[in-house]
Amino acid sequence: MISIWFFIGISLTVNGALILAAGLYEVVAPPAEPGVVLFNLHANVWWGAILLMVGMIYCFRFAPRRQPGGHPLRSAGPDRAHERR
Repeated sequence: MISIWFFIGISLTVNGALILAAGLYEVVAPPAEPGVVLFNLHANVWWGAILLMVGMIYCFRFAPRRQPGGHPLRSAGPDRAHERR
């Protein structure tokens, strides 16, 4: 069974990558008049990087693992009894 935290990790990773990319674009090509008072802190770069790292940690931590007996979704029924020893 695949954990829901694996899919949450995928979501955090994708959102973090998008926010980080948008933030890096604003660092390279800043707007003429930023509408945010603390624009120089580049919050989207920081939050994008944090979301990306947390998402990757969740993806690696809760990734589906292979079972030693073969495919993780296939059970070792009577037709596979000869493989177990």
